[in-house]
Amino acid sequence: MPDMLTYTALLLYGVPFLIFFAWYIVRQHGREREGSARLKQAVEAGLNEPASLHPVIDPGKCLNSRACVAACPENAIGIVNGRAELVNAAACIGHGACMAACPHDAIRLVFGTSKRGMDIPAVNPNFETNVPGIFIAGELGGMGLIRKAVEQGRQAVESIAKRKGGAFPHDVVIIGAGPAGISASLAAKEKNLKFATIEQEDSFGGTVYHYPRNKVVMTAPVQLPIVGKVKFGEVSKEKLLDFWTSVVKRTGLKINFFERMETVKPDGQGFVVRTSKREYRTRSILLALGRRGTPRKLGVKGEEQAKVVYRLIDPEQYRGRHILVVGGGDSALEAAIACAEEPGTKVTLSYRSEAFSRVKQKNRDQVQYAASKGKVKIMLSSNVEEIGTDTVSLDQGGRKFKIKNDAVIVCAGGILPTPFLKEIGVQVDTKYGTA
Repeated sequence: MPDMLTYTALLLYGVPFLIFFAWYIVRQHGREREGSARLKQAVEAGLNEPASLHPVIDPGKCLNSRACVAACPENAIGIVNGRAELVNAAACIGHGACMAACPHDAIRLVFGTSKRGMDIPAVNPNFETNVPGIFIAGELGGMGLIRKAVEQGRQAVESIAKRKGGAFPHDVVIIGAGPAGISASLAAKEKNLKFATIEQEDSFGGTVYHYPRNKVVMTAPVQLPIVGKVKFGEVSKEKLLDFWTSVVKRTGLKINFFERMETVKPDGQGFVVRTSKREYRTRSILLALGRRGTPRKLGVKGEEQAKVVYRLIDPEQYRGRHILVVGGGDSALEAAIACAEEPGTKVTLSYRSEAFSRVKQKNRDQVQYAASKGKVKIMLSSNVEEIGTDTVSLDQGGRKFKIKNDAVIVCAGGILPTPFLKEIGVQVDTKYGTA
């Protein structure tokens, strides 16, 4: 009888356990194959070097809980050889959700890698640089996490409010209207400081504005001056930008859009900030800039026209028109693909090199598919020579082309603000995989 009971127990409990265990092993192997394949793809495409703040996972502490994988909305982390690893570095935006989710404290966030350094301006605990009166908060200081950027903007203004000396029309000029800049502006308004906030583009949101549509931004509760505590769990880019819009309207905050900072000069105990529109004399400056810097321009005749833009906002606005996209990176390919999906839109993609490099395989495949269907005309080894009112002149290997054109989208990257920082005397340190 005991033998029969044992046999029955093995059938009832042992067999299901073995089935579950076998399923678990197969599933784990599948996840590892997927992670390894994605890492290999990133390496082959030259996209395995993270551009900003990113996680480093300690293999000695990682116990394969997969909590970090589940917490990453960008799908940038995968399982390789039984341990978590950054397998899609180009997708990582440094919000740190993986580090917060890890139950084994196996993840830390760092700047740069051993191969690719990252320039970070040196700031004191009060966010002041080595140049008295110049403060930095947010992404320019290396902090891409929205919650932290908001906190830094508020805290920097608290330090600025304590500064004395000299009579100036402005207590502070805030440069940039991303999360740090908006928070700083609200803090300045709350403290009755004389301030001006300038933004070189036509919208606020900073780097968040340039995330793809429906990009999920991980953020925690934040304390906004005047507004109070705001709770976020997971929120899309669009909802977050709508929130910033409502805050600005509700508080009556004034932001000077389409105003680009050009120079900063010492002025006694303060500074003169010259922009594309006017000059400001101020006791302090808060740099709340993004790291993408000023859009890189083509430097050709006709580029000053309103039809030339440096990012894709909404592909629907180009429906039924002739569009030229300039660039060979992911942003250029994604812009070309998105515009080509609009009915009646004719897209030409111009790139100066003979082949696309450092782009995701998915984008490469999609743009080639669009080209095969006649939706995108790819012109490699080509350069824009002149932008006319309804045409664009191109040179491709010595052959001249003039094509019909209604709009030009230039995706040629940005000029990092590092030279500007050094020019005004701000110390910049290069980080190679350190915090």
